[in-house]
Amino acid sequence: MPYVNIRVAGELSREQKAEIAAGVTEVIAKAARKPKESILIFIDELPHENIAKAGILLEKKQ
Repeated sequence: MPYVNIRVAGELSREQKAEIAAGVTEVIAKAARKPKESILIFIDELPHENIAKAGILLEKKQ
């Protein structure tokens, strides 16, 4: 069973999550030759303050 974990800075809309889930499922199913029903996708939304790049915390885009 393929397991995919996607972590994003900030929040996504329900529509964005649905689009990402559908697209990732298509790619994994095709590349791994696995049935779509066996693919699990987890989307983790993280506050910008919990992510740093080059030692600097990300700032939320206004």
